[in-house]
Amino acid sequence: MEEIKKEPVTVLLILINTLIFLVVEFTGGSENGQHMLECGAAYAPLILEQGQWYRMFSSMFLHFGAPHLINNMLVLFVLGQRLEPVTGKIKFFLIYIFGGLGGNMLSLFLDMYAGNASLSAGASGAVFAVMGRVADLTVRQMLIMAAFSLYFGFASEGVDNVAHIGGLLSGFLIAVILYHPRKIWKTVP
Repeated sequence: MEEIKKEPVTVLLILINTLIFLVVEFTGGSENGQHMLECGAAYAPLILEQGQWYRMFSSMFLHFGAPHLINNMLVLFVLGQRLEPVTGKIKFFLIYIFGGLGGNMLSLFLDMYAGNASLSAGASGAVFAVMGRVADLTVRQMLIMAAFSLYFGFASEGVDNVAHIGGLLSGFLIAVILYHPRKIWKTVP
């Protein structure tokens, strides 16, 4: 119960991801590519040619199988415990959502540039965005965590590593935007 009070957005995001996973799993399977496409997974031709831009958002809440979901939610839980109390609920939510969208945008751009069309889903871009802004990790710890996550992503088949990198970069950018010290210029009479 203490986590719900201290990190309500983290808990809510984990619950939403889990509930969506269960619905997808029971209505056709989370590892069924066609069903995932019907549920809103990202797919460049549908986004670019048919204007289905909602897929950039909906795909952040879909996962290919239980291990994919569990990995993302465990990392989100650990990082959310550190970041949400520091940033506050709204900023944490913005980092998560816009970081995930940034990761998906970079992935879409590179798919378009390379002429690839792969089905993509998962909260990894958003989770990497959170990783890009964890306050009490040293730069070295963050780089090690990101390197291990990227290594496992590159070592696994079917992982959208571009979304991971895009999410991480988006997290850094969002942190700069949200935490840039505002200078108040005072005029001297």
